[in-house]
Amino acid sequence: MKTLLIKTHEAWLETLMAAFMARNGENKRVLTEFSDILWRHFTWIEHDLIRRGIDYDYNRDNIPVKVERLSTILADIVRRMNDLELLLVRCEDAALKDRIRTDLEYMRYALGKLEDEEVHAFDMKMRYREIELDEEATGALSLFLFEESYKEYELIMIYNYLQAHSDDAFLNRIFQILIDESFFHLRSFGEMMAEMGILGVPRVIHESLYKVSDIEKFLLDGIEEEIAAKEQCRELSDAVASKSDELAKFFDFINYQENYHIELMREAVEHYRKKRADG
Repeated sequence: MKTLLIKTHEAWLETLMAAFMARNGENKRVLTEFSDILWRHFTWIEHDLIRRGIDYDYNRDNIPVKVERLSTILADIVRRMNDLELLLVRCEDAALKDRIRTDLEYMRYALGKLEDEEVHAFDMKMRYREIELDEEATGALSLFLFEESYKEYELIMIYNYLQAHSDDAFLNRIFQILIDESFFHLRSFGEMMAEMGILGVPRVIHESLYKVSDIEKFLLDGIEEEIAAKEQCRELSDAVASKSDELAKFFDFINYQENYHIELMREAVEHYRKKRADG
């Protein structure tokens, strides 16, 4: 089951990357929906491991996604799904096994029906749509996207791990909001990277980041990181403002969203402190 978790993680992430690189609207829709389904599979398998008292981590292999045609990565995703079906023999939960198996059966069929297209997500165009940015602004935008796409992937995995190991409904509500928000940011940044020809898979997260022993310190550190991210968004908005009102407003939009994340994390800290004080 631990291997099934790892391989589902890899299939989810590769499908998500394929959704970022797809330009055909139907291809993007299907791949995004299927990545969401694979993510749910991942969380269900994780829950089964926790229920059975089996220790696990989020380690995974590197995922090569640099392709010239979408059909190439689709074929690899189908191969991964075939491997997942073989691994399902280790799943003792009959209902979960049947759900995953039938999902995989349909998804493989539907992926085979998608229209092939040329992939431009790795051509190093270094240009977002038709917006003309100078070298400094382009460099700032590229660096921001690389750093923040990894950060959002990292936060998805960390908050998911914390939520999976918590029975506190108040905290889990906050964790779920932060997971959902990080998914939106990751998709936004990933699609921008693909448009600029610089798409990359986030690096593997070390288990020390999500196997958190001091929740309060983690949340307080997270607040400081969000404050720093706000400043990065503000600086980036300023850097592109003279060239693109669209980009400037987008990064202001992301900046303002961080305000609510910070407030949620402060609520979580206060809740955690009160809970600890009450014994």
